[in-house]
Amino acid sequence: MYPLLFCSLLSLTIIIERSLFWIGVGMRKNQKLVDEVLELSKNGDWNSIREKAAGSKNYVIRILISGILHREFSLIKAMESAAAEEVSRMRKYMGVLDTMITVAPLLGILGTVTGIIESFEVIGASGINTPKAVTGGIAQALITTASGLAIAIITVFPYNYFNSRIESAIRIMEKYATSFEIVYEAMIAPLEREKGDAK
Repeated sequence: MYPLLFCSLLSLTIIIERSLFWIGVGMRKNQKLVDEVLELSKNGDWNSIREKAAGSKNYVIRILISGILHREFSLIKAMESAAAEEVSRMRKYMGVLDTMITVAPLLGILGTVTGIIESFEVIGASGINTPKAVTGGIAQALITTASGLAIAIITVFPYNYFNSRIESAIRIMEKYATSFEIVYEAMIAPLEREKGDAK
């Protein structure tokens, strides 16, 4: 039961930490600022974008700013790198939760098996003269399986919820990164044509 207790405390700690993380992400959501950045990008007003987006903790803004800062080198790769970093932050500890969902029931079954083995040892030592001791031992052993399953079931719901939030965030990143790329290409296309005509 001690390993199961450790698993339950670890899962609970991570669930609370990730819940606070996603609450923070929701509080920092600023759709108006994202729209303003895209609008200013159409005119190539990079200084205004820097002023407006300074200190923003919105993950979409951070990705767009990364693209703007590296626009003359590799805008797409800069945004991809920034997006990968954001996704890594969002997936933090998810592997641990996944492990707890798998390990907790296995630990429970292990506890039950060892408990049943001990019960059979009692039978071997004293025969079937004390059936209450045997059945009581088996009932006690089954508690570990129930505990392991309970930990896994309770953990799987927030785990799936956090994964759905990550997938949703990835779609949002792709949407705005593509929008910014289109806006930037539309802005520089006339400049490229002018350079071509000058040659």
